[in-house]
Amino acid sequence: MDLILIRILFVALLSGVCYFLHPFGITGWVGAATGAGAAGAVIVFELRVRALSLRRLIGAVAGSVLGIFGAALFCLVLRSAPLTGSTLAALQIFVLLLMTYVGLVVGANKGDLLNPAALGTVFSGERPTRRSAKVLDTSVIIDGRIADIAEAGFIDGMMVVPEFVLRELQIVADSTDASKRQRGRRGLDMLQRMQSNTNIQVQIVPDDFPSIREVDLKLLELAKKWEAKVVTNDFNLNKVAHLYRVEVLNINDLANALKPVVLPGERMTVLILKEGKEYNQGVGYLDDGTMVVVDHARKMIGKSVDISVTSVLQTASGKMIFGKMDENGKGEPGRAGPVEMAR
Repeated sequence: MDLILIRILFVALLSGVCYFLHPFGITGWVGAATGAGAAGAVIVFELRVRALSLRRLIGAVAGSVLGIFGAALFCLVLRSAPLTGSTLAALQIFVLLLMTYVGLVVGANKGDLLNPAALGTVFSGERPTRRSAKVLDTSVIIDGRIADIAEAGFIDGMMVVPEFVLRELQIVADSTDASKRQRGRRGLDMLQRMQSNTNIQVQIVPDDFPSIREVDLKLLELAKKWEAKVVTNDFNLNKVAHLYRVEVLNINDLANALKPVVLPGERMTVLILKEGKEYNQGVGYLDDGTMVVVDHARKMIGKSVDISVTSVLQTASGKMIFGKMDENGKGEPGRAGPVEMAR
């Protein structure tokens, strides 16, 4: 709010100066409007500069200085040319603007090659902060497990939530579909929960890419700009991020890594919930959602049986456990809980 007031005051002051001092012979309200337009252009320029990384800003300044220096040398050569005064002045101004513009654009684009940290400790703050940031997508916010992981201290750095993700989350929360509305509100609650935790840094950033329509591609561009990692549980976003060479922290990969290790020969108790794809198979699930396929257990649906693990299959979508009923394993209906591990 303070920054907005300062900008309004700047526009008003520049308009007043142009109204009373009549620059370039412009008088009255035309001068005031010209001053307001110039102030608006300065504010737009300031907003664009704020969005630049420190390396790009240094590159732009260095390129502009070199462009002005090159233009000055070029103008010295032009002075010896047989040109009239007005033509020479116009050509010199054109060369100055051209060289400054080229230096600014090229310097900003090549600024990523610079290493500000090498210039001293003054510039060492921005890069580590941004590189340790984690950009959250909509799906992982709605999922909610990121809040538990962050509170447990297993993920560090700043949690970055772009405004376009927040808008998408709000659209889901305002949906007419009850299921979507519940998921959206859950995501907003999770964000509020993380913001209320003093040990978690959550920052809402206004960075946007108007030329890109897809939210996932905007996320990847933001991650590249910040040199940050994307936190998601979206399988497709994970694949696209690898194509864009953006690092990804997939919550599902973490969950799979934390699942208990089950070895062939181990015994467990499983509640058979439905029949399997193959003949006479029964299917149950562990507490973490891992599917357990049991041979000759189709007739035991709705009962808990003791099984012996025969093999474990790890796939991209998760882990599957195959087992067979123990010879003395009898079904017990009405047993509490879908799965109990027997150790």
